[in-house]
Amino acid sequence: MDKETINSNCENRQCPVETTLNIISGKWKGIILYRLLGGKMRFNELKRLMANVTHRSLTLQLRELEQAGVVNRTVYAEVPPRVEYGLTELGLSMEPIIKAMYDWGLDYQQNTSV
Repeated sequence: MDKETINSNCENRQCPVETTLNIISGKWKGIILYRLLGGKMRFNELKRLMANVTHRSLTLQLRELEQAGVVNRTVYAEVPPRVEYGLTELGLSMEPIIKAMYDWGLDYQQNTSV
């Protein structure tokens, strides 16, 4: 993309990159989306895969992703209650973005002493 295109795409409106970042920004949102690319998961499954996230942070980030229409929360009427999280069609459309972030991060790890 050339400089003119980049600048003209963001004139007189919110930049599309800013829109995307508003949805996926948050310490854990990218990881949540990455984990959910593998299919639906329960809260504790996600929590186990993300050892450093607090219960509250995971809850808030999932709620924000649900409000953005990227994650779907399904509550099953059983005892005890069962809740699963999965990506919506909109969330699945973010797969190339998440995969590009994964690939970039892997390359960065391999080429630096992280």
